[in-house]
Amino acid sequence: MTAAIVGIGSALPERAVSNSHFAAIGSSDEWIVKRTGIRQRHFLPEDGHLADLALAASRTALAQAGRTARDVGHVVVATTTPDRTTPGLAVEVAARLGADRAAAFDLHAACAGFVYALDHAVALVESGRASTVLVCGAEALTRITDHEDRSTAVLLGDGAGAVVVADVDAGGAPEPAFRLGSDGDLIPLLYADRYDRKLRMDGPEIFVQAVERMSEAARDVLARRELTTDDVDLFVAHQANARIVRAVGKELGVPPERLYLNVDRVANTSSASIPLALHQAWQEGRLGPTGLLGVAAFGAGVTWGAGVIGWRLTDGDTGTAP
Repeated sequence: MTAAIVGIGSALPERAVSNSHFAAIGSSDEWIVKRTGIRQRHFLPEDGHLADLALAASRTALAQAGRTARDVGHVVVATTTPDRTTPGLAVEVAARLGADRAAAFDLHAACAGFVYALDHAVALVESGRASTVLVCGAEALTRITDHEDRSTAVLLGDGAGAVVVADVDAGGAPEPAFRLGSDGDLIPLLYADRYDRKLRMDGPEIFVQAVERMSEAARDVLARRELTTDDVDLFVAHQANARIVRAVGKELGVPPERLYLNVDRVANTSSASIPLALHQAWQEGRLGPTGLLGVAAFGAGVTWGAGVIGWRLTDGDTGTAP
């Protein structure tokens, strides 16, 4: 069995927030763009429900995949900011979708969560334990943002993205492969504790660690499948900031036309960033009906991961590919 992405979707809160919002804490548009590449982000209302975004993204992904909720065997939601302490988002998403036969759980691996969840979905399909798995990354990072801290407040946004992973005819495509890792000794670099409940970050060191870990993991995955970056049709790294993504692309030798960036429009959405970027790439015609995707992510923990996986997409309710 070969697992591939067969449907994608995304959802953003209605409120778009430009860089001018942060003038009050001493951050100008020029300063933010130069250091991060970010021009705007979306904020969920304080009384908003992240489950609504996760549900919308998931419905779009299922529609494109031509699957119904009853086809889904597992619902996995990667998030650090669920609507409730317990239960998680996944059980609500599954119920509201009508996936009453599905197992459902949340996965917490910070910004690397989607890559971790994608690896889990692939394993379920390849082992024959599920034929269709819905993977969603959903975050309301504004819930854990110190809005007076200019080093972090300008970086973060809210949103959701989802993919459907299913068994497909391989057609000569490489099998998926992933490498995941963690280092708990580096927790002080990026964390939110239970008392302060706000993200705290050592930005310069996180930059170094993120580029090194994502690049190393991606090189390992490519080598295991005897691939080069020339074989990858699109590379989507976690959209932490434009400088990190471009640095990883340079380390791997990915040409700019195959390195996707949307951080300028949505900022850092943690575990939602890769599927959100993937859906926007589809809407922009950057994805054909088939191809090979490279992904990499790095987050608090610290956690990181990289992978390659094919996609098989058709026109649906999500936009039109070229």
